[in-house]
Amino acid sequence: MNFNYANKRISGILTVLPQNEVAFEDEAENYNFSVKQSMKLKKIMGYEKHRIVEGDTSVSDLCIFGMRQLLDEGLISGDDIDAMILVTQTPDYHMPPTSNVIQGELGLKQDMLCLDINQGCAGYLVGLIQAFNLLDQASIKKVALLNADVLSRRTSKRDRGSYPLIGDAASVTIVERSNDNNRIHANLKMDGSGYKDLIIPAGGMRLPSTSETGVMEMDEAGNYRSLDHLKMNGDVVFNFVQTEIPPLVEDLLAVAGTAKEDIDYFMFHQPNRFMLEKLADKMGVAREKLPNNVVENFGNSSSVTIPVNMAFNLGKKLLTDSYQVCLSGFGVGLSCSAMLMEIGNLDFCRMIDYQ
Repeated sequence: MNFNYANKRISGILTVLPQNEVAFEDEAENYNFSVKQSMKLKKIMGYEKHRIVEGDTSVSDLCIFGMRQLLDEGLISGDDIDAMILVTQTPDYHMPPTSNVIQGELGLKQDMLCLDINQGCAGYLVGLIQAFNLLDQASIKKVALLNADVLSRRTSKRDRGSYPLIGDAASVTIVERSNDNNRIHANLKMDGSGYKDLIIPAGGMRLPSTSETGVMEMDEAGNYRSLDHLKMNGDVVFNFVQTEIPPLVEDLLAVAGTAKEDIDYFMFHQPNRFMLEKLADKMGVAREKLPNNVVENFGNSSSVTIPVNMAFNLGKKLLTDSYQVCLSGFGVGLSCSAMLMEIGNLDFCRMIDYQ
């Protein structure tokens, strides 16, 4: 499915990361493997350290902290926010929507739209598409897109296939109308037949959490997890990404009439270094134009990895310069998305620690 927009822009990006940083070596003995085996995996996948929340820190805590930082510094005004979109897979509650919780705690105006979207790895682009759609309404001039997840709280600490790469984070992206005529092109694809390949089986209404769903069991690979924990079929997800993303990006560039060589950066979702290196090679993109260093520094924070990628690897450059960027998210759903747009001359682009 293709989308295109004009007269819209990203004006600011803020990412919020937990202060709690844990090194892979400190967790290696938690797994049902020799430390030597785990160190070999670390080298291949790019595991180094990740940021994870402590205690009952939740999505709303991270988002409120980031929004208050921007409000207190005068980088945004609460009266100017006409809509707030929260993309998360780990909401504070089943009900009410966590976006309403955030709005209430911040004391934002009532004349606004609050919306939760349950999306994961492709969620940053899904959120941007929704924000751009809302900006077509005369009453909406500025949207706060919040992406946040605390998946470490739903991932087994004894699952070497998932826990070392999981990270917690939040981001605030301000999206608004613009007077420039730069086109924004996007596309996405959904394959719900693969929904079981990246799933938390228990905790919803299909299978509510009970004492039985909390029982840890060893899988065929030697990892321990319960039905309350994240379960990933890594091989299927890897093949999905390698198969679907290259043609998805090629189709996007063809529709936009843009050559691959004209793209300054491919700022993709960050599942792990190995997958991104293989993807860059398959696409024929220089690895330095497709950064792959987020997981080793912060972990995979689902839909937040793309704004983390931009803030970490481009940062202050986005305050003064402008780049032609291809964004792409892929994973849970199974879902994949891509977007081509110019990003730059932002009002802010930074990373802060949650305190």
